[in-house]
Parts: sequence; C-alpha cells; structure tokens
Amino acid sequence: MTDESTAEAGRDFIRDIVAADLASGKHKSIVTRFPPEPNGYLHLGHAKSICLNFGIADDFGGRCHLRFDDTNPTKEEQEYIDAIQRDVRWLGFNWGTHLYYTSDYFEQLYAWAQHLIRAGKAYVDDQTQEEIRQARGTLTEPGRHSPFRDRPTDENLDLFARMRAGEFPNGARVLRAKIDMASGNINLRDPVLYRILHAHHPRTGNTWNIYPSYDFAHGQSDSIEHITHSVCTLEFEDHRPLYDWFLDNLPVPSRPHQYEFARLNVTYTLLSKRVLTELVRGGHVAGWDDPRMPTLAGLQRRGVPAEALREFIKRIGVAKANSTVDVGMFDFAVREALNRNAPRRMAVLRPLKVVIENYPEGQSEELEAVNHPDDPSQGTRWMRFGREIYIEQEDFMENPPKKFFRLSPGKEVRLRYAYFITCRDVVKNSAGEVLELRCTYDPATKGGNAPDGRKVKATMHWVNAADAVPAEIRLYGHLFDTEQPDAANFVSQLNPQSLQTLSGCMVEPALAREDDGGSVQFERQGYFCRDKDSSPGSLVFNRTVGLRDTWAKVAATGS
Repeated sequence: MTDESTAEAGRDFIRDIVAADLASGKHKSIVTRFPPEPNGYLHLGHAKSICLNFGIADDFGGRCHLRFDDTNPTKEEQEYIDAIQRDVRWLGFNWGTHLYYTSDYFEQLYAWAQHLIRAGKAYVDDQTQEEIRQARGTLTEPGRHSPFRDRPTDENLDLFARMRAGEFPNGARVLRAKIDMASGNINLRDPVLYRILHAHHPRTGNTWNIYPSYDFAHGQSDSIEHITHSVCTLEFEDHRPLYDWFLDNLPVPSRPHQYEFARLNVTYTLLSKRVLTELVRGGHVAGWDDPRMPTLAGLQRRGVPAEALREFIKRIGVAKANSTVDVGMFDFAVREALNRNAPRRMAVLRPLKVVIENYPEGQSEELEAVNHPDDPSQGTRWMRFGREIYIEQEDFMENPPKKFFRLSPGKEVRLRYAYFITCRDVVKNSAGEVLELRCTYDPATKGGNAPDGRKVKATMHWVNAADAVPAEIRLYGHLFDTEQPDAANFVSQLNPQSLQTLSGCMVEPALAREDDGGSVQFERQGYFCRDKDSSPGSLVFNRTVGLRDTWAKVAATGS
C-alpha cells in the first residue's frame, strides 16, 4: 500500500490501529473475520460488522474470513448458513477460500480444555445452572466457590471424558474455568467452558455430546486462524479480559487482539435477533425476507441496493460510544443510490379515469418518454396516448385550497411527455364520489410546451387506459410506530400501517415486459421493485423508498 492509501484507510479508530500495527511491523499482514452464529438471518447491524471487517481487509491488502460460530446445534440450521453466505456476497464481499466453522476446531478445543484441567485451571461442576447463577454474586458482592472447585485433576479429566461420551443427561454437569470468584468482572468468576447437550449438529452429527461456550471457542478460533484484529461490538468489551486469559493460559499458535466498536442502532427499528425471530414465528411479518424487516434479505426484497447500504455504513462511521442513527439517513442513502441508476416509469396507484373529449375517438399515438433525465445513455421509450387515460385520484380536487396547483375544474395542467389538458366536467355517482373527469386537450402543446409561451404550474403522470397493465403495489412503512421501540414490549408498538396493499393500480406496459427485477422510479411516487410474488399475469411491486411530496409538506404546515 502507498502512504496515501494507508492514510485514506485510516478513517476510523480501528483502521488507525491497523495502520499503526503495519507501520510498526507488529503485523506483516492483516487478517480479520466475520463470525456470525447461523441461528437467524443477517440484519443491518451485521452489515456494519461485515463492511468493517471485510473493508479493513480490502483497504490494507489483507484477508477476511467468514466463520460460522456453530456451537449451539439446537438453534442452527443450514438455511441460515446458506442465507448468510448469500447476504455477504450480495453486500459485495467475498471470503474466497477462507470459509470456516468453529466445529472444525472442536477436537482442538477439547484438547485445550483438557490442558486447562491438567494445569489446575478448569474443573467439572455438578451444580445446576440456577445454583451456579446464584453463587456467581453481583457487581457489589463476590461470588462463592463451588463445592466441586477443588476436585482432583484425574477425577475432572475422567468426568470430562464421560461428559463427551454422553454418559450424563443435559444439565448434569459443566466444565468451568478456575479463575477468580471475587473478580470485579463477573465474566471472570469461573465461567462455563462446556455444557452437556445431546443434540444433532448440522455438520458433526451426533459425534459430540458437549459443546463449547462462545467465550471459550471465540478467541481460540481466532488464534487458530491467525486473526490479527478481532473486531466485535461494545457488549463484548467486558469479555476481553476472559478472551485474553484463555490466550495467556493455552499453547495457542498466535495471539490475536480484540477491539470493540459501537453497535448500530436505528430509529423505528429493533435489531435484536430474539425480537426478529419472534416477529417471524409470531406471524407479525411474512418471513425473514419481509420487506419491513431490517434483515439483509428483507432489504433486498424491498429493493435496497447493496451500494446504498455500504454508503450508509460508511457515512455513520465507526465509533467507541453507542448512539442511534435517524432512519432518514438510511433512506437518504437509498434514495441517492436509486436516483443515479433507476429508470423512470409511469404508474398510477389510485386511478381516476379521464376522458379527453376533443381527442379523436378510436385514435391513439405514440409519445417519446425519457428513461432517465440525468443519464442520456438510458435512452428513451415510446408510450401510447389516447382519448382515455388514468391519473392519480389525489391529483384532482374539485374545491382546491389556494396552493393546490394540480387538476381542478377549469384549471390547466401538463401531462408528462404529452399535452396540456383542462378539466371541463366532473362525473359523480349517487353518493357524490368522483368517478370520471371530462377534459379537453390543446393539440398544439404536444411534448408539454405551449407555442404561445403560457405556463402551467403542475406536471402530472398518467397511463393510457387502453393498454395500461393492472398491478398490485405494496407500500411499506416503519415496522414500529415509535421512534425508540422497546424490545420488551415490541408487539404493542407494531405499526398497523406498516403495509398498505393497493390493488387495481395501473402501470405502463413497459413494466410488464421488464422482468429483471431491477429498481425503477415511478414518477412522482418513489422507487419500486418487482416482488418475488410477481408473475407475468399478476404484477406485484414493492415501494423501496418514497419521494418528497411538495403538497404533503404544504398540507402538513397548514399554509
């Protein structure tokens, strides 16, 4: 790396540490890792860790491992392993040949546990989980020694081997480290290293009847893989002394170091895996990839581009103190990315029929429309225009307030890429509801400009009634209706308006022909993508993020 690239890489305190370690010769190359537990789908918080760990490796010419922390077989599934790999690749990162599993190291971890027993630094405890918890003490009171703490070494080795062989039921015994029951750090009060668990493991089958704790497996796995910088979130800061204790007391092949950074918190969002699991299992959402979910699968289905997520993570940065990011910052990054690339299309979400009375019956014409106003390389398309069209219901008001510039009786507006039209009459049903508008058009304004130079204050989107295609459009909002939802009471804080499903929408025919699943901007509506539920005869679109609506702002201020 050049000095310039190294300086650019040092954008946060962790990259500064990495740069300093390379400059001092402490490390000749950098190895990081992303170690998810395969018991659920990745979410926004994981995206921050992925971008940080893989990003550091990219910035400094190192490598990043993907390691599955598969130490709890009762919660882990192949579905999650596959989904995690898909999500990391979607986000734009690749681990190459460096895919690992903690289960790859089970035999070595077992041998190291035996090493601790022989050194008098681990023992088999027959106490129940509740007894261990009660004896651990509090932040102000020291813990109490287990009555089994001074078991002879040979007895501990024998019992541990029998635990592995499956002689004892779940919960009968655990293996604990012998550290300091009076430590001010509760994590050092003889933590559990192994517990008995008779469960089928997705990779090792029924070979093992005991499984290592996260704390025991984590640092040693880092050492086996020669990780140089083990980066995790702040809740593991108090675990670092234990991480180091294991490395100090075992004959490990390398000495990694743990660094902590602030986890990601976003308004109107919960990133607790427990909450997300309960949302799925409780039927509050339609699966892990529900577009309202903050999972990477949900964001993909909603149409969020990976580049937007990477840019969002870059902008929020890496800090040492926890904070909460406004979800509007995320929406901005998404909107900005989509604005650069998404082609423009016409879609009418709540159709109102317009009959142009002076347009010749039985005739139609093709009008040229621009695919992207800022990207000429996307070219143009042709849209058919005829006597009958659809506009948005909200683009018409019979008795408009002062600053409403869209269509109303006697008012002239521009139809995008088409003509000026003027509303002449309103057709209603017996209940007084508007069914149809009768309008006239000015043939001289083709393309949207008047030869006499007169101006209109509104330009509206439309679709041609004769060839518009029906579609279902799903409008997604925040899953929770409070800015700081409480994980303990999340069900009561669910937003009942988080999904609005609109049927009978009408979209231009080009959208029926384009089946690549890419994002588009529905002009004046927002950014949308085709949902996986969509089929050639039944189109379904999801709103990714909306556009700002000038009239909505005016209405909100009451001016």
